[in-house]
Amino acid sequence: MSGIKEIAELAQVSRGTVSLVLNGKGDQYRISSATQEKIWNTARLLNYQPNISARRLRSSGESVLPIIALFWSLDTRAVLINRFLKGLQQSLRSNGQEYEVLIQPYVGNQLHEVRSLLTGTRFNGAIIANPTEKDERYLKEVNPLVPLVMYQRESDKYASVNVDSYASGEQVARLFASRGHRRVGIIIPHVSSRAIHLRRLGFIDKGRELGLELEPRLQVREDFSEQGGYQAIRRMLQEREQWPTAIFAISDQMSVGALKALHEAGICVPDDIELVGHDDDEVTRYTVPSLTTVHLPVEQMAEACFGLLTEMMQHRLQEPVSRIFDTHLVFRQSCGPFRNEFRDA
Repeated sequence: MSGIKEIAELAQVSRGTVSLVLNGKGDQYRISSATQEKIWNTARLLNYQPNISARRLRSSGESVLPIIALFWSLDTRAVLINRFLKGLQQSLRSNGQEYEVLIQPYVGNQLHEVRSLLTGTRFNGAIIANPTEKDERYLKEVNPLVPLVMYQRESDKYASVNVDSYASGEQVARLFASRGHRRVGIIIPHVSSRAIHLRRLGFIDKGRELGLELEPRLQVREDFSEQGGYQAIRRMLQEREQWPTAIFAISDQMSVGALKALHEAGICVPDDIELVGHDDDEVTRYTVPSLTTVHLPVEQMAEACFGLLTEMMQHRLQEPVSRIFDTHLVFRQSCGPFRNEFRDA
């Protein structure tokens, strides 16, 4: 495996310069951008892999394990990290080799500021969860030195684990149509997310095909939180005379807030209005009424992320691989099941 010496010789720079650049200190020591780019390109050409274990041994003398980093965005979607870690823990238990897991919080749209993602100086591989569209464009432009797996995103450059978000939205539209609804509403998390966009688009497209009425004022964007769901219902209530008979909330968190606002307004779920969420969070079993929702197989997707990443870390997988999982509706009290042929449409 190539090291700093080989990179320095091919790039025609000193070993010290190579070391500074690969450790993310090029700007600090005023190394020109052209030289830094040449070093990065050379490192990739030689398939350079940072020796994290050796670096840690030199610094502490302790035994070390391969490190997997989980990049999770610092927003209200953090609630789903518990289910993801549960799936990851299951994979770690059943795997023959031990790993350390590093939780790396990051701010949406600022993934480019995490230098270790490029240098590979802190971990041997990474899972990237919930990147914004800007973050996705950044990842498409760069070439990290460690293998990456994209969670809940599509990619033609990196391995990915995803669901068909468009089909998830279609499922809910078919459900509402089968139950005889016509005027419907949708509550949309106000985040930059292709998965959210596709859920919304699938619901709207299939709804129009099946004759559902979804007026613009009943498509409400709010903060991705319980408070956001509460505020979305308060906004819809301003048009009470044109009230929908069913609402799709593209987030269980927002559904919880929506239920509270509906209760305060004296609107009974499901008698007056039916409500469907998305994700199948643990809390949905205990809301009043319990929430019908789209099950997102987070635990199984986490296991798939781990499997793909370790395969790449051990050089058994070279090309980007995509794993697609199915979603399904979980019927509880806030909305009943399919009533007719729309179930399999």
